[in-house]
Amino acid sequence: MVQKLSFKLQITTLPTPAQGPENPRTQRIGRTGRWRRKARAYSRPCSFFLLFFSESALSVPPLPTPAVTLNRHAIWRGFQQLLPISLFVAVFGLAFGLAAVQTGLGGSAIVLMSALVFTGAAQFATLDLWGAQVPLVPLAVTVFAINARHLLMGATLYPWLRHLPPVQRYAVMLVASDANWALSIQALGQNDTNRGLGLLLGGGLALWLFWIVGTWLGLYMGNAIADPVRWGLDMVMGCFLLTMVVDGRKDRRLVAIWAMAAGASLLAWRYLPENSHVVVGAIAGGLLGAFWPEENAA
Repeated sequence: MVQKLSFKLQITTLPTPAQGPENPRTQRIGRTGRWRRKARAYSRPCSFFLLFFSESALSVPPLPTPAVTLNRHAIWRGFQQLLPISLFVAVFGLAFGLAAVQTGLGGSAIVLMSALVFTGAAQFATLDLWGAQVPLVPLAVTVFAINARHLLMGATLYPWLRHLPPVQRYAVMLVASDANWALSIQALGQNDTNRGLGLLLGGGLALWLFWIVGTWLGLYMGNAIADPVRWGLDMVMGCFLLTMVVDGRKDRRLVAIWAMAAGASLLAWRYLPENSHVVVGAIAGGLLGAFWPEENAA
């Protein structure tokens, strides 16, 4: 038995052709052959993708995909939860409808703008640029600057929305606004995915519908409340978002992030171009949150 075992060990320690000395010409031919085989594989599109993804799969293990779906019951609950603030949104829609009529726009074009654009601040800003000849480039730049915060909103929602089918993902983002985004992020942060996505889509649909209805009413009865600022209605959204901060989870990290965002927004509002303070504040708070991990917040 010992002899057999020692014989096997001797066999395994013998130099193999790959380990032993090799003719340089044979080695060069072998390398060339391997590269030719690999080049032929990469020259065919199907083989290229198979080889690329197989090598990637060997180096990086696949991550599990969480089950993320849109629940009808959660969407309806989100719709109901955003109804109170949607009433104030309708008032601003009414004011926009009146202002748009005074610029000479037709009723159908005004309602269509509210349905497709769905952003009050940008729509009011476009009325200042509207005329016989519309400057398209300044108009596009203005709308993009005002709505640049949606880039950050989409980035914060991506970890959950990326698991939805593309049609559902983009449909949800079409009705994303400040109010339903804030409530959704709060619910998603508590690992309540169904409620968070329901608030995002259902609440967004409520805000969108009331914005359109308010715009339509403004075409005919906008004189009843021509200036919402006079009644303090411009503070409704700010107070709503402030309650989200006060009612949410509080620790040193979150308080510092909100303080950083508020301070940067005030400085940007004072010294930078108009409507840039929202993006500047969001980036400043986000950077502080990125460099201050949650485990070190206590």
